[in-house]
Amino acid sequence: MNIINIEHISKIYGEKVIYDDASFGIQQGDKIGIVGINGTGKSTLLKMVTGEETPDEGQIVRQNGLKIAYVPQNPAFPEQADIRSYAFEKGAGEDWQVESNLTELGITDFDQKIEHLSGGQKRRVVLAKTLAENFDVLLLDEPTNHLDEGMINWLEEYLRAYRGTVLMVTHDRYFLDRVTNRILEISHGKMYGYDADYSGFLELKAAREEMELASERKRQSVLRMEIEWAKRGCRARTTKQRARRERLEALKNGKAPMQDQTVELGSVETRMGKKTIELHHVSKSYGEKKILEDYSYIVLKNQRLGIIGPNGCGKTTFMKMLAGLTEPDSGRIEIGETIKIGYFAQEDRQMDESQRVIDYVKDIAEYITTKDGKISASALLERFLFTPDMQYAPIGKLSGGERRRLSLLGVLAENANVLLFDEAGNDLDIPTLTILEDYLNNFSGIVITVSHDRYFLDNVADRILELDGNGHVTQYEGGYTDYLEARKSRPDTSEKTAAPKIEAEKSSKDWKQNQPQKLKFSYKEQREYETIDEDIAALEQKLESIGRQIEANATNSVKLKELMEEQEKVQETLDEKMERWVYLNDLAERINS
Repeated sequence: MNIINIEHISKIYGEKVIYDDASFGIQQGDKIGIVGINGTGKSTLLKMVTGEETPDEGQIVRQNGLKIAYVPQNPAFPEQADIRSYAFEKGAGEDWQVESNLTELGITDFDQKIEHLSGGQKRRVVLAKTLAENFDVLLLDEPTNHLDEGMINWLEEYLRAYRGTVLMVTHDRYFLDRVTNRILEISHGKMYGYDADYSGFLELKAAREEMELASERKRQSVLRMEIEWAKRGCRARTTKQRARRERLEALKNGKAPMQDQTVELGSVETRMGKKTIELHHVSKSYGEKKILEDYSYIVLKNQRLGIIGPNGCGKTTFMKMLAGLTEPDSGRIEIGETIKIGYFAQEDRQMDESQRVIDYVKDIAEYITTKDGKISASALLERFLFTPDMQYAPIGKLSGGERRRLSLLGVLAENANVLLFDEAGNDLDIPTLTILEDYLNNFSGIVITVSHDRYFLDNVADRILELDGNGHVTQYEGGYTDYLEARKSRPDTSEKTAAPKIEAEKSSKDWKQNQPQKLKFSYKEQREYETIDEDIAALEQKLESIGRQIEANATNSVKLKELMEEQEKVQETLDEKMERWVYLNDLAERINS
């Protein structure tokens, strides 16, 4: 039984159609993730479900007595309120639960004025208060923004255990996979529901689009046939002939399926000398808080570093030191003469809301040079999903996500060969993140990113640097999943008094190990690299053989089942081999570069 019905809603902002006769039903116990390109109306939908906004046409019907709780992206607070007076407000929830939630989310000083908190801290306060309340439906708008790994895991477990209904907008794909059982896709004013987590949604969406394209191909074929019939000048007096002409008109008026645009990026062409970025015995503190202590590191050409650690450990300060915006207390950071840094900060650049979108980009660069040649500011904007009419609109008309995308475009337009990303995933939609990941994997330069987006780190990083908040840095090879596996097998040194010394020694070794000549195959990897092409070819031949056997045994159900099971196992082995081939060839290229 549906507890919320979205019935044939339409919504227009200015000339932009957000929803066009869209419908969807929400049932008790649904854990729904809303996905779609920025500007499609994901946050607007949450506001309409709460009643904060209303559709221009259609209606949203809620079950009588339904209690809805909402955590927006940009919450509002009473003037002069502190955390205690706001979060422990009478009727907000049990005080012990509010306090527990605040502590889990890293808020311990309840007497702080809310106006002195960062944007991320404000959202965590609202989240802690809201989760302690009594509600039937929970609406969350980008809940994982500004949460570190521990907080995200805590929120995941809370939502998985919660028996009510959840409707959330998030770009965190691992979070969607672990929490949701339904995906609501918003595309071109319509709503598409999928009974699956995020991984299942990708498969089901591909199947839906293929069916739509197949139907369109059939429509076009029939249309060509009917047009040929009409050209022959057949008389339109009989009922049959009139019906054919009516059919022709219907086919001509039919609409082709709308295809989602994707961000297309050609990798920027840059030159980089031998010297990149070198940290020599760098230390940095704020009061008694140590960010780095006697830390040394040399960044390799084309290296992809992921910076992680708990909130407040100094990740953003670390990035600002690399960008030259903050000086270390001691030690030195040397930047190569050919190095040009592009810095995508957590806080978007200050933008003149009256300035046209295209002028904002032209102020940075009229053209950028890519592998495909020079691209104009207008063409670059189109690749970033800014249509011609949007390009000549003032920045003030853009949504928060669209501004974030414009800010990202501005950084990439600088033709930098070192890209620093501080929480790039905040307010970027999944399609943009996916193409950005692909772009970075083909980028001829260095990428250093602070991110809580585990999926993003898995796709981009080849080394993880973990800041512990006490000045020490621990290095892990691979992406985020590799980091988790390595950390499980690492002895717990949290209670050992000698831990700082051990970590300091490790840091000293780490930067020495970054010398290019140290990068090489292990004996096992070398042997695997030499034979993996033959292994893959043998598996592909085996699959072909099984396919022929399946055709020959189409009527033998027992044999067919055995062959299908064998085919599935061989395919899994082949997929694993292909992933391994990609890794080994990438390693070989880095060794030989």
